[in-house]
Amino acid sequence: MTSALMKRALLVVLSMTLAACTAVGPNYQKPVVAVPEQWYGADAATSDKSIAEVAWFDLFGDPVLRSLIEEALKNSYDARIAAARVEEARARYGIAGAARYPDVDYQVRAGFGREGGDTGGAIAANVGAAWELDLWGRIRRLNEAARAQYLATEEGRHAVQLALVSEVAAAYFDLRELDAELDITRKTVGAFQNTVDLFNNRLRGGTASGLETSRAEALLANAVAQIPLIERDIIATENQLNVLMGHMPGSIARGAALAEQPMPAEVPAGLPAALLLRRPDVRAAEQALIAANANIGVAEATFYPTISLTGLLGVQSSDLSELFNEGRVWNIQAGILGPIFNAGRLRNQRRAAVAQFDAALAQYEQSVTRAMADASTSIVTLEKLAAAEAARDRALRANEEAVRLVNLRYESGFSAYFEVLDAMQQLFIAQNNLARTRRDRLVALVQLYRALGGGWA
Repeated sequence: MTSALMKRALLVVLSMTLAACTAVGPNYQKPVVAVPEQWYGADAATSDKSIAEVAWFDLFGDPVLRSLIEEALKNSYDARIAAARVEEARARYGIAGAARYPDVDYQVRAGFGREGGDTGGAIAANVGAAWELDLWGRIRRLNEAARAQYLATEEGRHAVQLALVSEVAAAYFDLRELDAELDITRKTVGAFQNTVDLFNNRLRGGTASGLETSRAEALLANAVAQIPLIERDIIATENQLNVLMGHMPGSIARGAALAEQPMPAEVPAGLPAALLLRRPDVRAAEQALIAANANIGVAEATFYPTISLTGLLGVQSSDLSELFNEGRVWNIQAGILGPIFNAGRLRNQRRAAVAQFDAALAQYEQSVTRAMADASTSIVTLEKLAAAEAARDRALRANEEAVRLVNLRYESGFSAYFEVLDAMQQLFIAQNNLARTRRDRLVALVQLYRALGGGWA
């Protein structure tokens, strides 16, 4: 009889489990988002190739920059925090998955006492099991939501890694531009110092005016004033890089000079639709949407009864030596728990889950729109800066020629030295403008790489 009852119970469990082939709540469907066929504002034709498909260590040719990025990916505080959050999400996913299996526990009790003149004791040992039958898919939906949240956290880690690559590269290019600007300024200070010394000698000899000397000293002082400001910015940028790498403040190694930093001859952006497959923030937003959709099913499952099975197998005896020889006990129970009246709590829980899904959908669409705008802006910025750098390079060459010619004219007596000073000042400005534009173009390449969801690994 006992065996027959156990077989019947197992048949009931099996039949109910097989019946639970579907889960309540909506199944996830990927939102349809209208994606443009071409990048807005871009001059270059759209192709299926993209610079985002290039790994970062192939994009950046400076070995020192590569080592800085590797250090940041390994030791950065942001990277460590992101990795810990992934581990937490993975553990929570494991917690949710464990609900699909029975809980089995044990209990041992021992007692000793006196009653009616008799003294004695008792020992009991039990093993119990409890299992919720997932007829309506509540546990499956919980597991689906936990998995999506885990994947969203993993995509968040990818976004942190891509941000680290981009921020370290941009800060490094800032640093190399400041180094170039400091070098330009020091050379300009030397040239202005020579002019001041020349005019002071001529003023003492009576062949130069005080106006010429004052003008030269003013230009020298303005150039000298730039040096401590640039040195301050260099220290601040080095500190920024150290924080990104998880280091205490200190000097940063240098590699190739700013003008020698490699720039790809062609920077293909790829197709706009591919952005949805690469951008980690877009993928994370979709995983959050999947989780919100699953949570609607979790809320709907609470309208249905919860069916659970519990079992107990144990032994008890007044003598430890006879514990497993007498007093065996066992039982199997099935329970149904369902809602009757809860003042609208379950209905409002579902309404809240639907509202959370609507918010997640809006956030997903917002992430797609932002991704398209970021990529479009970065593509146009890189194109326009390339044209600006070419024009400023021509301006620099023209200013260098102007300084050469005005010096010849001054030596021949056809120009006043004011013209020489003006030409030198314009050359100083042109040199700095070219260095800054070169830096801006390199940073724009980094921003485009990040906007397109470039390979972080």
